[in-house]
Amino acid sequence: MTFNTFKLNTKIQLALQKNDFVQATPIQEKVIPLVLKQNDVMARAQTGSGKTASFVLPILELWLQNIPEGKPKIKTLVLTPTRELTLQVAKAFESFSEFFDKKPIVVSIIGGESIGDQLFNIQQGCDVVVATAGRLLDVISKKQMNLSKLEFFVLDEADKMLDLGFAEELELILQELPLKRQNLMFSATYPPKMLDIAAKITKDPVEVTIEQEEPTVQKINQRVIEVNHKNRGPLLRDLIKTHKWELVLVFMANKRAADNIAEKFRKHGYEAESFHGNLEQEERVYTLEDFRDKKINILFATDIAARGLDIDDISCVVNFDLPRSPEDYIHRIGRTARAGKTGDAITFVGHEDTAHFELIEKRCDINLEKEQIEGFELEGDAPKEKKGKAPVKGKSKSKKDKLREAVTKQGK
Repeated sequence: MTFNTFKLNTKIQLALQKNDFVQATPIQEKVIPLVLKQNDVMARAQTGSGKTASFVLPILELWLQNIPEGKPKIKTLVLTPTRELTLQVAKAFESFSEFFDKKPIVVSIIGGESIGDQLFNIQQGCDVVVATAGRLLDVISKKQMNLSKLEFFVLDEADKMLDLGFAEELELILQELPLKRQNLMFSATYPPKMLDIAAKITKDPVEVTIEQEEPTVQKINQRVIEVNHKNRGPLLRDLIKTHKWELVLVFMANKRAADNIAEKFRKHGYEAESFHGNLEQEERVYTLEDFRDKKINILFATDIAARGLDIDDISCVVNFDLPRSPEDYIHRIGRTARAGKTGDAITFVGHEDTAHFELIEKRCDINLEKEQIEGFELEGDAPKEKKGKAPVKGKSKSKKDKLREAVTKQGK
């Protein structure tokens, strides 16, 4: 189904064309008509399924049909679990309204930035607020935000919010919202706790479940390359040169390693940056923008980028260092092959990584053929496991020794 089927405003269609949106994804096919009919929706869909556009586009369409006059009032509130996703959703509203004669004013509310500036932006008037729950409550507590005119309430990636104390925060947020509103919930899973939350938000939603024809992982060309640790950097440069990947996301074990290798790649002439939790929020925003706009071609990141990073055109994900858990492996490689596209995922494995990667394969139910690249072959032998030394008894008596002494005394 193409986007023409929805008969959206020509101004929105221009933005769709500019952003190369032609074929609607399954979640967009089902959700867009429901939102346009002003149904409450409870949708189950994976990250990367195109769900952001499935609510942004119809909300903008309905906004165009009744453009408010005078000072803007908050008509749409979107809650997300992370700062990065908040900024991405806000950008989607701005991108798809680019050709409007009167554009909706979008404000992002996130931690790590001045709450004073955010309050000022809200007081100036806005149409759309995209926020993380914690910072939104901070703003609400200042009594400077009026949500009484709200028409759309959206929870994006709601299941991820459960781990962040969201259930308690939601109670406080709902007290500020008008009872009459359209509710849209998106979640990859709906465990019992999530269903409890859903019941508090909406009583009669239309349920939408997108069963992918094949798991996202199956759309990813997964490769495992055996290589000595010291040769991983040169091998990565060789692979980028060979495959001409435009955007490469490389996962590193820690912040220091990400900074160091990004610096090395810049010295080799690559547009590379690091991305991790030690960066100021402003730096994180600019870095992701530059990566999305292809001003940066290689992003060396810690696992902060494994979840919530929504960039459609990542050509390849590289596990330079192995993730700690099998679940993290799936989240990492899921940054490519998004919105129905395909992508590559490459994992470097040295002698010291073999056992851990076998565990990842077992838990993820995959069995990948190991390969080696000419000029970067894995050399040497796997280190032999060393048996630990026998435990040395401390000077103080053990519980067993004390028990034996007590028994001996009783027998005398």
